[in-house]
Amino acid sequence: MNTEQGPRSTPASRLLSARSAGAPPLRTPPPPPVAPPRPSAPPQPSGPPRPFAPPPPTNAPHALRLAARNRALRALASRLPVRLTGAVVCLVLGAGLLGGSAAGTWLSGGEDRARAEESAWAEGRDLWRELPVDELFPPELTSGDAGPGGADRRWLRLGVAPDGGCADAFDPLLSEVLSAAGCHRLIRATYTDETETTVTTVGLLFTTADPAVTAALAGRFADEGLSGRTDLLPRPFAVPGTPAEGFDDGQRASWSIEVDEGLPVVAWSVTGFADGRAVGTPVPAAEATADGADGVVALAGLGHDSLGVLTRIVEPLREAHAARTGGDA
Repeated sequence: MNTEQGPRSTPASRLLSARSAGAPPLRTPPPPPVAPPRPSAPPQPSGPPRPFAPPPPTNAPHALRLAARNRALRALASRLPVRLTGAVVCLVLGAGLLGGSAAGTWLSGGEDRARAEESAWAEGRDLWRELPVDELFPPELTSGDAGPGGADRRWLRLGVAPDGGCADAFDPLLSEVLSAAGCHRLIRATYTDETETTVTTVGLLFTTADPAVTAALAGRFADEGLSGRTDLLPRPFAVPGTPAEGFDDGQRASWSIEVDEGLPVVAWSVTGFADGRAVGTPVPAAEATADGADGVVALAGLGHDSLGVLTRIVEPLREAHAARTGGDA
């Protein structure tokens, strides 16, 4: 006997039947996670093996802070010598720059002073031309204490010689001594005291010498006593028609010579009696004006006249030079 059977049910058909009957759907389990690839092995150092490092501490935040602090300290330690070296280099360079600047300023200032002194010296040499004759040789000279015992003295100008060279202005040996300084210009004037008892020629020799030569000449006069030698006398300037008309070498009784180290000038004076009277041996003014000096020259005040007239000519000359150059008189 043939029995007819229906189609065999399958899992899929059962699933569909269950869904159609309202049963909850079955969930498909997710696939297993795929494991990430293993990292490749780090490259091995070519040098010797690194020393063993202790394991990191279990407290990770504290370890991170400690590591950061250590890195900062190492960085500071590595930079500190460089900064110190840089500071030292900057200090040395700064000192060098300051020293160089100071040296440059000092050298520049020295050059400026040298030029100023050279200019002032040249100005002194030209005073004979720049100053009026009445300023170089005033018509009248006075002093409240230039005579013997501090007596008042007054001198009147008799005449001024034409400016010129130094020929025949000095005894031959004095001309030889002064030749070391050179002769730029010589000017002279002759005075008499107000009683017309004495006559005095005063002169200014403007030299061609520089300060060093002038100082050497002044030192020679001082060291060798040249100002007191009777064979080193200046010569007088006679003025016709005046009490000094016959003033010549034989009347010379006292004299002064001064080498001025502040000016290119040798100043001098020579005094005698106005009546032509001769004296035996001339006496230097410094000696004739010394305390206790006696003799005709000293007692008659010829040394005082020689020194007094010279002083009243030289001091205004120095003052005029100082006023023009801004120096000290």
